[in-house]
Amino acid sequence: MKKLLALALVAPLLISCSSKKDDAYNEAFVKDTNGFDILMGQFAHNIENIWGMKEVLIAGPKDYVKYTDRYLTRSHINFDDGTITIETIAGTDPAAHLRQAIITTLLMGDDPGSIDLYSDANDVLISKMPFLYGQVVDNTGQPIRWEGRAAKFADYLLQTRLKSRSTGLKVVYSVTINLVPNHLDKRAHKYIGMVRKASKKYGVDESLILAIMQTESSFNPYAVSHADALGLMQVVQHSAGVDVFKAQGKWGKPSRSYLFDPESNIDTGTAYLAILQESYLGGIDNPTSRRYAVITAYNGGAGSVLRVFNSDKQRAFSIINSMNADDVYQTLTTRHPSAESRRYLYKVNTAQKSYRRR
Repeated sequence: MKKLLALALVAPLLISCSSKKDDAYNEAFVKDTNGFDILMGQFAHNIENIWGMKEVLIAGPKDYVKYTDRYLTRSHINFDDGTITIETIAGTDPAAHLRQAIITTLLMGDDPGSIDLYSDANDVLISKMPFLYGQVVDNTGQPIRWEGRAAKFADYLLQTRLKSRSTGLKVVYSVTINLVPNHLDKRAHKYIGMVRKASKKYGVDESLILAIMQTESSFNPYAVSHADALGLMQVVQHSAGVDVFKAQGKWGKPSRSYLFDPESNIDTGTAYLAILQESYLGGIDNPTSRRYAVITAYNGGAGSVLRVFNSDKQRAFSIINSMNADDVYQTLTTRHPSAESRRYLYKVNTAQKSYRRR
């Protein structure tokens, strides 16, 4: 609690920091965002040139996408649908390209910082404890941990599930694997210890942290977004990342490698929830109303939450405090200017209920 109190005391300074510093951070954010947009545009254009129109597939918050073989082969894990799709447009021995990609994907580790999702580098290393271990089983119903079993399963898949389709210019060969039905819970279980540690450190409910992680990334540690939000809790370096570092007495912003580390990501995301809870939205008296506001603010910012009620911050707090929690929820899910933020509150709140029942 001492660390949380210190955080709560320092966090108000974030609101009153000099406009010059704010301008500098905003300018840096815009530059980085624009730079990332250019990078993504070039990457998408490259994929379109190689794979063809309507075949661009890029990693996202709930989609792991990794290209290899001069961008001719790709592995796609859809963490929402629970599927792994391996595809290739290699003109020579496509089965061999698929086989290697299947084995590598099934046995890859859980270190997102070691993999460049925006290149065709063969940097996916086989791990002694694969990230997907227990989330996928072979044709005999066994989990896959070793290369021998992965190779046998790859051969089985190529014999029984190989498909092809034409894009007009290319023939795409593919194999699809289903994750086990409870794959979401298995991924969540990997991070329970880290969540409990962050929850205790910052005074944020475990169920809220887990609900945010599920909604943001479906517990995909490789998660990235078009806004360059990173990792399990989709932390943006120049917004939440900077706020947390300031509150912790650090200068600058967390690095990409820092935010791709699951424990650091959960710590940073939870610290930001604490800032929202204790400082930015600490003027909301009702804990349930404040929780609704914090959830919405995690997606769209605290300022946009308060402006739903009034353009004056203190007046907004007064209005919220005069309402019951159900009306606050109704207002945020119907009147917030961002449709994404309106849906976000519903999704996180629903997910949190399920974690509270466990």
